[in-house]
Amino acid sequence: MEQSTPWEFSDDRGRLVVAGNRPERIVAYIQAGATLWDHGIRPVGLFGSQHDGAAADPAKAGELPLDAIRYLGSGAALHPDTLLEARPDLVVAVTYDGEQVYGLAAKTARELEEQVPVAALAVGPGRSLPEVRERFAALAGSLGRGEPLSLARELDAAEDELRRVTGGPARPRVVALSPAGPEKVHLARPGTWPDLRALAEHGVELPEPAAGAGTNWSTVGWAEAAALAPDVVLLDVRANAARVEALRADEHWRAIEARARLLPWNPEAPVSRRAHTRFFTEVAEAVRAAAART
Repeated sequence: MEQSTPWEFSDDRGRLVVAGNRPERIVAYIQAGATLWDHGIRPVGLFGSQHDGAAADPAKAGELPLDAIRYLGSGAALHPDTLLEARPDLVVAVTYDGEQVYGLAAKTARELEEQVPVAALAVGPGRSLPEVRERFAALAGSLGRGEPLSLARELDAAEDELRRVTGGPARPRVVALSPAGPEKVHLARPGTWPDLRALAEHGVELPEPAAGAGTNWSTVGWAEAAALAPDVVLLDVRANAARVEALRADEHWRAIEARARLLPWNPEAPVSRRAHTRFFTEVAEAVRAAAART
C-alpha cells in the first residue's frame, strides 16, 4: 500500500502550513484564486474582501470561470462554516502587512485556521512584483503545477518592449487612480504597489501624489488629480470604484478624460506571468500612443 506524503509550505506570515496530503480542494481569496487558475489549479470556492458584495467582482477574477466556481461571500458577513462547506484541504489568501489574512475578519481567520490549513502570501509594499509572482509560483509548484517556460519568454519580451517605449525623449505621465465619486479620487502612491513600482523600474513616469495620511492612496479632489497632467490613466475598474459616467459632472475629470488615454486597471490582478505580460503590453501600447501625441 502506497503511503501518503505530508505536504508543507512556509507562507509569508512565517507560518509552516501543513497537510497530511498534497491539497486538492482549495478555497481562495479571489485574487489568489485567479492566480492559481493561471497556474492550472482550479479552486473549489472563492471569497472576497470587505470591499466586495454578495457576488464575485468580475474585474478581480482574471480568467476564472465565475459561473462554474462557487462564490462563498465576502467581508464581515462571511462565516467560517460557509468556507468549510466547500470542504477545502487548503485556504489560500493574501496579506498586505505580513500578519493579517486579508478579506477575513480576524476572528473568522482564527477559527478557520483551527480546522483547515491557511496559506497567506504577501502582496503589499514590502514585496517587488517578481517576488510576489515567484511566491505564488512556489505555492503552485508545491501543489504540483507550474507555468510553461514559454510564458517566461513572453514576459521578458513584454518587459523589453515597455523599456523600449519609455526610453525615448517623450515621457508620458502615468497616474493610477481609483474614483471615489464626482468629488473625490484616490490617487495611488506608486511606491506602495508592486505593479506600479515595476512600471517605474521599467522607465514609466509615475508622478507622486501629495503627501497625506493614506499609505497606499492619497485622497484628494479632482482638481489635484488634474494638476498631475496625466497622459495615461490607470483607472481602477473594481466594483467598489465609481464608474466613469458618474464623474462627468466634474470639469476636472472631463479635462483628464479629454487629455489622457484611459486604461482599465485592477489593483488586485492575478500574480502570474500571463497576467503580467498582458499588463506590461497594455501599458506599453498606451505609453506609445501617448508619446505619439506629444
